Amino acid sequence: MPAPNEITPNQLMRLIGLPDCPQIVDVCIDEDFTADPYLIPESWRHDHGDLPGLLETAQNQRVIVACQKGKKLSQGVAAWLAAEGVDAQFLQGGMYGWRDHGGPRVPASVIPIKRDGATLWVTRHRPKIDRIACPWLIRRFVDRNARFLFVSPAEVQAVAEKLGATAFDVDGDWGHTGDGCSFDTMLSRFELTTPALTRLADVVRGADLGQHDLHAASARLLAVSVGLSRRFRNDQEQLRAGLDIYDTLYRWARDGSGEEHRHD
Repeated sequence: MPAPNEITPNQLMRLIGLPDCPQIVDVCIDEDFTADPYLIPESWRHDHGDLPGLLETAQNQRVIVACQKGKKLSQGVAAWLAAEGVDAQFLQGGMYGWRDHGGPRVPASVIPIKRDGATLWVTRHRPKIDRIACPWLIRRFVDRNARFLFVSPAEVQAVAEKLGATAFDVDGDWGHTGDGCSFDTMLSRFELTTPALTRLADVVRGADLGQHDLHAASARLLAVSVGLSRRFRNDQEQLRAGLDIYDTLYRWARDGSGEEHRHD
């Protein structure tokens, strides 16, 4: 019988990508992580020996703890957090169980270095499609605390160099590649290939590249994106509103893409 503070990979998969996904803490020892350097989407690493530090971060939030096999480390840390009043669970089977279940795993090596607890990204101002879709992907699947800067096109690379930020949706590692858009590039580099994200990518690519035959929703996404850019003068306000739109699109792509509506 599953323990009352245990969550299965299948249950966790239903939470990942949602704005209210619990914090996912990886407490694998360094040796185990080095042997298999992948992270569950949006998870972050923490030394299992620093329980007070973890408690400070986890206060008033739901937490899921993962170790290599879902045994002593994750169960012990989850139990300690629970004793301190935190809503904490451990992942059944740990990282091995998640991997064997087929859950998406992000290569730790491609995630930019965090500064003050967050990755820092920079792109061109006045975003439309890629420059909202990519921040949504990063916030929901890579780093929930990621910061995004919007600057004039001519200054993107200079700002990236001066502030140690990662430039995206410009020429470079995080821009368009082949027949894809920057959203496709990020999905590939982060190894996020779930059916829902693949479906959403078709919509984003069609809207961003003007190839509306790729998906019926592409033209609609373009219309919403243009309207969003006209509605907001402040890029950060536009980003906040855009994240909600992509949260909605993701739920459609995951759970509702086959649903039709008829007015009888």
